[in-house]
Amino acid sequence: MAQRLDKLSAELRAAKTPPLHEWHPRESLDINLRIDAAGRWHHQGTEIRRARLVKLFASVLRLEADGHYLITPRLKYPVAVDDAPFMAVEFRLEGAGPAQLLRFRTNVDDWVTAGRAHPLRILDAAGRVSPRIEVRAGLQAKLSRAVYYELAEMVTPRAGDGVAAGDESNDNESDGEILGIYSNGEFFPFGRA
Repeated sequence: MAQRLDKLSAELRAAKTPPLHEWHPRESLDINLRIDAAGRWHHQGTEIRRARLVKLFASVLRLEADGHYLITPRLKYPVAVDDAPFMAVEFRLEGAGPAQLLRFRTNVDDWVTAGRAHPLRILDAAGRVSPRIEVRAGLQAKLSRAVYYELAEMVTPRAGDGVAAGDESNDNESDGEILGIYSNGEFFPFGRA
């Protein structure tokens, strides 16, 4: 099986910048890949410790209707994902107020700026705290505990009466003021005061 992993790695390196949108393989080969809840990759139960290999695999990860896959021109490889495929392990604040930018670095060194194209969500559909940001095409990065707590210290009341990005809650004034954080002109709610 290690040979299959090396062969897959060589095939992906040869592709340089992978045009995932052009690759639509029909055949699938399961080589027992998994991403655990901490964003660590595993092959046949053993953690993949080669950072370059993990970054390469992450670059061709795609979310499809039936799950996550590594995509190559000829084959797709299913990847079991325990929670989210990536972890947001660092963030940087640029500017201030509604125009400020929150930039997040993932565990595979991708940088994304929270905004309309990369929404930041704090609560899941059931109202539980499950902070994450969309990295690309439905792929999520779970915010590390440290990043989440740093953001929580920066929350502010929402300015004006507009509807917040991703705010599906009842906007009753009696429920308290909506607190959240701005990035790239969008407001991302954390909850009510």
